[in-house]
Amino acid sequence: MINIYNCDCLQAMKKMNDNIYDLAIVDPPYGIKRHGHIEDQKYGWKKHPIKTWDSERPSKEYFKQILRISKNQIIFGGNYFIDYLYPNRCWLYWNKGQANQLDMSDGELAWTSFDKVLREIVINRCQIKKYGGTIHPTQKPVALYTWILSNYANSGDKILDTHLGSGSIAIACHNLGFHLDGYELDVEYYNAAKKRLKEHQRQLKLF
Repeated sequence: MINIYNCDCLQAMKKMNDNIYDLAIVDPPYGIKRHGHIEDQKYGWKKHPIKTWDSERPSKEYFKQILRISKNQIIFGGNYFIDYLYPNRCWLYWNKGQANQLDMSDGELAWTSFDKVLREIVINRCQIKKYGGTIHPTQKPVALYTWILSNYANSGDKILDTHLGSGSIAIACHNLGFHLDGYELDVEYYNAAKKRLKEHQRQLKLF
């Protein structure tokens, strides 16, 4: 079951019991102002309205709640939140498969709570165009979430995403049969993610 909520994730988490989620896979704002950009054909960037959601990082309370309500966590942008997280050896490195080709990072880091070794995931960033195209300036490929769920979640796990964005994780959870609760505060992204998921589910029913 996929549940998508248009509300403040922090306020929602404060009302939840401890450890009600098996795994939180989250991609919160990094505070680096990547909340939109103009179209740039040179770098293959689609135009996204300039907003303010990436103006600052989540509060310390956000991370306190994430660690309280979930048994394990995978937090993208963990390198921006070191002061809120504890040292751990299991990091994920998403290699975007476009080294030195774009005016952007070759990859992204995700902190995890697992007692495992660091892993590199090589998935070309261009895969974000699948499943309805790009609807969010920091959208991640469905394939990336599919890999993470296949390697770090167990059958029957209840998954949490506090910043749903484009809804890529919702499609991956639907395909793999995971229960997901996703939160998105921005109404535009919330509606777009819901539409994207429904269109994907409808296409699956046709075949």
